[in-house]
Amino acid sequence: MEAPVVRVGVAAVIHDPKTNKMIFGTRKGSHGNGTIQFPGGHLDVGETWFACAERETLEETGLVVKAKKLLAATNDVFDQEKKHYITLFILCERTDDTEPAVLEPEKCEGWFWRSWSDVRALMSGDGSRGGSGQQGDQKFFLPITNLLRDHPDIEGLM
Repeated sequence: MEAPVVRVGVAAVIHDPKTNKMIFGTRKGSHGNGTIQFPGGHLDVGETWFACAERETLEETGLVVKAKKLLAATNDVFDQEKKHYITLFILCERTDDTEPAVLEPEKCEGWFWRSWSDVRALMSGDGSRGGSGQQGDQKFFLPITNLLRDHPDIEGLM
């Protein structure tokens, strides 16, 4: 049995300044199944954070983006799954008006646009069950929950 390791995850925060919304998707098949996430994935050995955000976005959504800056990092311990990640949130700029496509249907149910105020309302329970951060049966992926807890000023960093 392998010793557990801390992995690096990269989340691409693709912001549309015209609408003040970002791309989110619903995870499938992995830890966090059914939760709302940003496009992203594992940092490869020798890869830069920016290259990872751009690569993962292209692989998952078909969008060509330009990584602009590191917004924040979170320390994410998935107790039940016995996984530990450091997640880097990278602000990315769209290069055109193409809409995201589901290119990895085994990993994502679909992509949609939401603002930070939409996300905060869902997490606080406005319109959801019991203030649990749910909308119907959907919750946010742990790194997003930690991001908003640890960086309540995230909008000001964009």
